[in-house]
Amino acid sequence: MAVNIARFAMESGPHWGVVQGNGIVPLSGDYPTTAALIAHGEHDWRSASRATATAAFDANRILPPVTAPCRIFCQGANYRQHMIESGLDPDAKTFNMFFTKSDASLSAATGVVRRPPHVVLLDYEIELALVFRRSISSPVTITRDALKDYVFAATIANDISARDVQLPQTQFFKGKSYRGFCPIGPWLTILEPPEFALLDNLDLRLSVNGVLRQNDTTANLVFKPAETISELSTFANIAPGDVLLTGTPSGCALHVPPPLIRRVLQLLPERRFWELFISSQRRRSDYLKPGDTITATIRSADGRLDLGEQTTTVA
Repeated sequence: MAVNIARFAMESGPHWGVVQGNGIVPLSGDYPTTAALIAHGEHDWRSASRATATAAFDANRILPPVTAPCRIFCQGANYRQHMIESGLDPDAKTFNMFFTKSDASLSAATGVVRRPPHVVLLDYEIELALVFRRSISSPVTITRDALKDYVFAATIANDISARDVQLPQTQFFKGKSYRGFCPIGPWLTILEPPEFALLDNLDLRLSVNGVLRQNDTTANLVFKPAETISELSTFANIAPGDVLLTGTPSGCALHVPPPLIRRVLQLLPERRFWELFISSQRRRSDYLKPGDTITATIRSADGRLDLGEQTTTVA
């Protein structure tokens, strides 16, 4: 049975514990990083999973379960409907679109994300995140059965994006890396080998102020985790504790015009094109504003996997 492990604040400093309902069982060992937990903590967390909770689960004390420094790899346009809305044909796609986020963007699952003063088009993107178990330093071909050897845990991530930086400046890294732009957690869900098949059928839901914006299932991923990591390994070195964000469903605030209109607009001078883009996007009410609350959950329909809930307020 999957085990949920959270990193939380104690008077003595950050600590790890197994989440059990509304309680938590602190681990006996000290693991300063996620990589240290992966390398040395299995006996500890397995023992804790059989014990009785000794502390209350306080969401306000929960810390990001992924520690920096680490690499955050991301997939773009990886859900069928999102790809179609972006003007792409999911059946014609032969390779992933990869980019990265700075690990300075990591933040807790419950907390505040601050919109930079110069950003107007602040967007949300719920994503299934996978935490790597082992190092990869050369190309590997990973099968679905071998995924358990490379992935340690699953968790929730929100790939918050400043669209008015990301797109006009063609700066995915910059537009998605401001501090706090990657709420992650609340915990790591460590799967047993038979449970890895459930990664292909998880329900993702994101609401803003109680209104559902994103609702899809990982069954609609265009590139599944095994083939994605195989492709990633052809050009990137990976370390334990690094993270892969597997893409977001449709329903983001960003609205891409139909292909014909895009082709016409692209005939304009670049500066004029982006002025019209920003102007049209600013008329959309879905972009995040100070005071908005984002709620995100990922779980399997049968309840066997529950990655918890994120609650993020925009300031």
